Formats: sequence, structure tokens, C-alpha cells
Amino acid sequence: MERIFTFITTPVYIIFIVLELYISHRERLGLYNFKETRNSLLLGLGGLLMDVLMKGLTFFVLDGLARFSPLWDFWQQHPLAAWAGVFFAQDFCFYWLHRAEHYCRVLWAVHSTHHSAERYNLTVALRSSMFQPLYRYLFYVPAALLGFDALHIMFIYAVNQTYQFFLHTETVGKLGFLEKFMVTPSHHRVHHASNVNYLDKNMGQVLIIWDKIFGTYAEEDPNDPTYFGLTKPLPSQKFTDVAFDEWRHLAEDLSKPGLDWKDKFNYIFAPPGWSHDGSTLTSNQLRQIGEKSSMGKEVFH
Repeated sequence: MERIFTFITTPVYIIFIVLELYISHRERLGLYNFKETRNSLLLGLGGLLMDVLMKGLTFFVLDGLARFSPLWDFWQQHPLAAWAGVFFAQDFCFYWLHRAEHYCRVLWAVHSTHHSAERYNLTVALRSSMFQPLYRYLFYVPAALLGFDALHIMFIYAVNQTYQFFLHTETVGKLGFLEKFMVTPSHHRVHHASNVNYLDKNMGQVLIIWDKIFGTYAEEDPNDPTYFGLTKPLPSQKFTDVAFDEWRHLAEDLSKPGLDWKDKFNYIFAPPGWSHDGSTLTSNQLRQIGEKSSMGKEVFH
């Protein structure tokens, strides 16, 4: 089922990328850059390979846990309710997966590749967090414990990721009442922006309600236009720099002299930008003190 879905969506992706590329050329929007697009496609291929390698383990863990759930039989007997339930469960779990990637430095080292493009277009949706499949399934354990089987979880994830593809564009404005409960291109532009007020906002996959409930929501403000890419730009567009630059920064921080075990633990697991001496700041710290008072400080994010 998932393979058939992928077979159908791949040509759709190509058509919409070509259409956006045409619009960008016609309107002189400058949405595409060859090197960034190349890296997005390479990261997408790398993520696909990791996904294939981890698919068996993902299925084994999630399906095994689901079969022990007291709700297993209920969902098997009520398939329509199961599809509705797994949609909300998967979307909720994705929110916490995504939030963890923004608030845990080692997971940010994986996820930062997705945010590193300075031009925002549909190919950025393919710019995967290449090593995410190594731990993604752990965040779906709660859905499995609710009795949703692995095939349902994995298929709904694929469907919702397809929805996410269409969010990575500057060619679509705000979408009226849909902005209240769905993640829209406007919401996701905020998520990808490097503006201080937009950092670590709008983590949702399909539903924006989780962000509104858990305090990570921000609306796109025309008075605060979005700037894309990392707050600390990549040294180059070499693929190795795109894929591993944040890992290098992490290794450099861990090798600083005079660190105790607590400092090293925080460099690995605290939010990006945490530093033992205050030389770098987290997104929350930057927002608290304001952009002006943070000048001269460098934030790794």
C-alpha cells in the first residue's frame, strides 16, 4: 500500500516542482539555486535509503507493541474509527518528534539539514533529515500502545508527509479559515524562518492545533518578513558541509577545555545554542532578552 502511494506521488512531486520552477522564472522570484536543489535531492535519496533500511525494525517494534494493547481488538473491529484515530495519534506523535528535534542538540544535528536551504521551495520538502529513521519509530511508540498497527501508522505518516510537501512554497499566501486548524504554507514558512521571533515555532505536520495548545504557535507577520536558512550559515554548499556541519560544531563544543560531565551532557541534549559560558544563546533566551541585547552573541541553531 505504501509503495503504491509512493509510486503515485512521485510524478506529482515532479510536476509541481517544475510548475513552481516555471513560476519562479517567469516572475523572477529567484526561488531556486542549483547547488541547494542538488543537495535537497541528495539528502532526499539518503533519507529514502535510511528509511528502507529501518522499515523492518520499525514495523517489528510498532506492530509488536500494538498487539499487546488492550485496544487492539477494538480497532480491528472498527476500521473507520481506526483510520480516524491513527490520523490524530500519528499527527500528535509527529509534533513531539519534531519538537524534540528543535530542542535537543543531537537531534537538531540530524534535523538541521532540512532547515539549511536559504531558498524556500518545494524541493526543500525532499531535503530530509537523513538519519531521522534511526530514531523516528521511537516517537510512534505511544500510537502503537494505543493499539494502532504499524501498517496504519506508517501509511498515515506517508500520507501526511505528502501533505507537508505542498507546504514548502512561497507562492501560496494565507488560506483563510484553514489557518485556524491546519498547517498551511504560511505557518510552515514561519517554521523555516531564521528570524528570532519565528525560531522553533509551528512544529505541526497537518494540524496546527498542537502548536496552539502547547505554546509553539506563531503567525506569519507581514511586518517581520521571513528569512530562510540557519542562523549560522553553512560554510559552503558542499554536500559534506550541508550534511555534517552541525555535527562538527557539536564535536567542537564537546572538546572545549574545562568542561565537566554536566556541561558535556547539556551540549548533547540541551537546546541548540546552549553554552556553558553564555557565549551562545538558545532561541528562547534570544526572545527573552530581545534581538538588540543579543548582538555580539552567536547562536548555533
